[in-house]
Amino acid sequence: MAGQNQQQRNLTLDFFRGLALLIIFINHIPANELLFFTPSRYGLSDAAEIFVFLSGYAAAIAYGRSFRTAGLWLGSVRVFHRCAQIYGAHLFLFMLLAVICVLGNTVFGEPDYIHRLNIRYFFDDTQEALLGLVSLRYVPNYFDILPMYLVVMLWIPVVWGLSRIHLALALAFPVGVYTAMWQYGLELSADLHSDRPWFFNPFGWQLMFFTGFAFGSGWLKPPQHGPWLAAMCVSFVILVLPLGPEPALRPTEFLIQLHATLQPLLDKTHFGPLRLVHFLALAYLVTMFLRNREHWLQSRLAKAIIQMGQQSLPIFIVTMALSYVGGMMLDQFGHGVAVLAAVNLGGCVFLLLTGSGMAWLKSAPWERYGAHEALSATSSDRESGSFSSALAAWPGRLKHAPAMVLANVVAAVPLLMSEKTASAHHSLVAMRGTNGISAQDRVVDSKNEHPNIK
Repeated sequence: MAGQNQQQRNLTLDFFRGLALLIIFINHIPANELLFFTPSRYGLSDAAEIFVFLSGYAAAIAYGRSFRTAGLWLGSVRVFHRCAQIYGAHLFLFMLLAVICVLGNTVFGEPDYIHRLNIRYFFDDTQEALLGLVSLRYVPNYFDILPMYLVVMLWIPVVWGLSRIHLALALAFPVGVYTAMWQYGLELSADLHSDRPWFFNPFGWQLMFFTGFAFGSGWLKPPQHGPWLAAMCVSFVILVLPLGPEPALRPTEFLIQLHATLQPLLDKTHFGPLRLVHFLALAYLVTMFLRNREHWLQSRLAKAIIQMGQQSLPIFIVTMALSYVGGMMLDQFGHGVAVLAAVNLGGCVFLLLTGSGMAWLKSAPWERYGAHEALSATSSDRESGSFSSALAAWPGRLKHAPAMVLANVVAAVPLLMSEKTASAHHSLVAMRGTNGISAQDRVVDSKNEHPNIK
């Protein structure tokens, strides 16, 4: 990323965030065979490292500007505002997946999607589970990346404040927290009735985040491109292939034992240090390959992926929900080539279209065309006196017909939902009669007037 201007660097950042979201979508579809064709099966790091590193890099650009211009206090307010958005997104994602599981069980019956997502406890003991959910003490495995991200974000003002004292303190803080995690077993509980920890331990993953933050802030500089360093990175990436998640890459007993021995250094929950080394090696090779090739960002597909990366939080929510729905489709329609292609490619296309749609909404098109439409309306009003002018205006007005149809359909939804209530109301009126008093009411009134009547 060195040598690029700020705008271009942001586009590259957004592209790889969008690409990471597409990989996350494929990886999180239950029992998805295409998982074996994603990089996560053949390396120590995966899309999670990409997403967290780039989030830290983007945070340095966004919040570093706020800290420099508005000061530590107001910059911290902006960070905490983002933390509140992440917290709300986490709760919304859980509720959304719970609804999807209920709908899946209602429509398909089998398998039990609530049990598969391991949220049966939420339905069996809702009151206690809700308290655990809002306090982040109940964090099922499918939902723990946003809580990790939330906790790490809370430390940004601390790291930035330390950097104002001395840069070495800011760089030492994440290393110190990471070391303390290994030394003292720092973890956060994810279950109210067991010692299961968060799958993404924030005390470990903050090192990945603040590594990206340090590069984004300019505290760390990427090394110069050179053949020797590139050769070392390529050699490392190839040599650690047997240590990745794919068991087929460990055909000998020696490699199996080596993988077991080095497991603490590879652990995803605690972010084993070899994962960081592997990611940095890959990042160096990718930036070296893309040097002076910025034109590829101008393709239509690249622009669509960039738009996904620019809306990373809402797209992440859609991604996680869509992955689980994709798993339901595989359950019901099988794992044939056509179904796998429809679920995976269709889901990716849906995410790309969602990103484009969100970017379009964020551009506030109604404001851009507001002045033009107002001018056209004024002109039409002035000419509305003649019959020929009215006829000439009809083709332009017909273009609004699809929008009017959609608006009427949406407006009719509450009326359709109230049909049963309306029927019940008419039945009650019929039962009570024209005077509004039913026979049962008369009996009660008679008893009140003549308390001796039994």
